[in-house]
Amino acid sequence: MMVTSASNIPHCSYSPFPIINKQIHPQSWGNGNPSLSLKQAMKPSSCTFSNEPQISFTDAEEKRRFKWVEIGPGITEEQRQAIDKLPFKMTKRCKALMKQIICFNPEKGSLEDLLGAWVNVMKPRRADWLVVLKELKIMEHPLYFQVAEIALLEETFEANIRDYTKIIHGYGKQNRLREAENILDAMKRRGFICDQVTLTTMVHMYSKAGNLKLAEDTFEEIKLLGQQLDKRSYGAMIMAYIRAGMPEQGEGLLKEMDNLEIYAGSEVYKALLRAYSTNGDTDGAQRVFGAIQLAGISPDAKLCGLLINAYQVAGQSEEARVAFENMRRAGLEPSDKCVALVLAAYEKQNKLNKALEFLMDLERDGIVVGKEASSILAQWFKKLGVVEQVEQVLREFAAK
Repeated sequence: MMVTSASNIPHCSYSPFPIINKQIHPQSWGNGNPSLSLKQAMKPSSCTFSNEPQISFTDAEEKRRFKWVEIGPGITEEQRQAIDKLPFKMTKRCKALMKQIICFNPEKGSLEDLLGAWVNVMKPRRADWLVVLKELKIMEHPLYFQVAEIALLEETFEANIRDYTKIIHGYGKQNRLREAENILDAMKRRGFICDQVTLTTMVHMYSKAGNLKLAEDTFEEIKLLGQQLDKRSYGAMIMAYIRAGMPEQGEGLLKEMDNLEIYAGSEVYKALLRAYSTNGDTDGAQRVFGAIQLAGISPDAKLCGLLINAYQVAGQSEEARVAFENMRRAGLEPSDKCVALVLAAYEKQNKLNKALEFLMDLERDGIVVGKEASSILAQWFKKLGVVEQVEQVLREFAAK
């Protein structure tokens, strides 16, 4: 009999042994969840019918009694609000589990027991598991990863390699390196072969963790798959080099991609340009800026600002001014940040007359100097000991 609602379902007393693939050992779970004993699994069960969806069983060894009863009025306001936010169209089967997870109390039993009882009574399908996991993730519920890992061992979940990848990716975003590696190891033990998507996720994770050696080793493992690398794999490794302060190696991979007619995402180009800009490497910044345009990405004021900043850091004020003017010729409206960067470049070389000439050109073209650029001027003039002139200049700009 298929159970589709929270009423008229069997009232069972049984051992808390979830339906899992018996060839898989729960010790391999990422969080090291304890396994259930064979003795518990072989306990007999008895069923009676009740109008209330109440499930109870006793652990003979721990003398702990676990009950699944409908959530009543004795819950906190926070729990009530969370339940009220559950999607209206969510099935009763999924909503019943979500309520139990929201109100979960480890003193009343383990999470494995709870999910095992749900599987035994509600007979969920993979789609039901996915709905529950999606909602837990949206809620950023603290039990999301535990539920996801337990689900991997449930036959009704029908786990595939993408399910493992999603968990690895989630752990990677939280910089939980050990847990992600545990899931990867468990996936391999269970007969799943790592593919490019999974390994790329690991490269991202090692990159964020600052472990360049593991990122490089994993990238080489991707190459050994014998498949054409995609832009995500290349992009992950380029970002690893950028984070390690090695933009030249990242640019080398970018050229390799160009030769294969594979184009990186705009975020990769921007990150590489930013790395060169911060270091004041004008040649590198100019190369990447050119590559961005060849890739069909239209530069905006932020990208132009990164190029101008490279010249500013390098102390090349005239080149910074040229880059600024090129931006204007391209029809881009200069931001106050770009104006401030040109002024900072002039200040670094103490070219006050050039800066004033620059400001007059801006005024003539109707470009208003904003807060950041005005701040650069104020600090510069104060260093020169001309405070009154500063106040006069700021008043004039404020009056425009």
